[in-house]
Amino acid sequence: MSLEIEPEVGVPFSDKASSIDLRTRVEAASATASLLAEHGLEVEPSAEDNNIAAKLTLAYADDPEKTSKKVSNKRASTLPPAALVATHGILTQFGHSVVESATQVRHLVTNKLIEETENPDPRVRIRALELLGKISDVGLFTEKAEITITHKTTDELRESLRSKLAKLVEPAEEAEDAVIIDGDVVDVDAELGLSDD
Repeated sequence: MSLEIEPEVGVPFSDKASSIDLRTRVEAASATASLLAEHGLEVEPSAEDNNIAAKLTLAYADDPEKTSKKVSNKRASTLPPAALVATHGILTQFGHSVVESATQVRHLVTNKLIEETENPDPRVRIRALELLGKISDVGLFTEKAEITITHKTTDELRESLRSKLAKLVEPAEEAEDAVIIDGDVVDVDAELGLSDD
């Protein structure tokens, strides 16, 4: 079975195109290889293809931007299609495994906390219940801080400042002298029976 290809006329092509992320490039190459595989292209990766895919993936994990720049249009065209398909598979699996493992850890922690709610020690039970309540899905013990902002005009701020300054410069009232009351002096210790006599 032969494959007929009709090129589109007038579509500009340049090797000096902007850098494409390796993930995007291998996704497109993998889709192309899958389409060509329907017409007889061999895309089953060999050991060498897997080595190329592993090296590309490691380089991308180390420095995505640098690796994406190195795998230009010209360089990508020299790579075997099976290696590009394998690279796409690894990068896709790598991207999903982080999300899956985070979800698994979340479920594990939640399940362990649920188990701890049956602990005989009341302190452990209370703490487990508190932490379960703080899970964002539950939101029972979330701490909220409310901030009230009062907007004032410039004239209002000036008047408020003037009144405060006026109170500091001219105090409103002066302190009164203490009133002295004449009377007998009472020994409190003697009255309460606390004297040493």
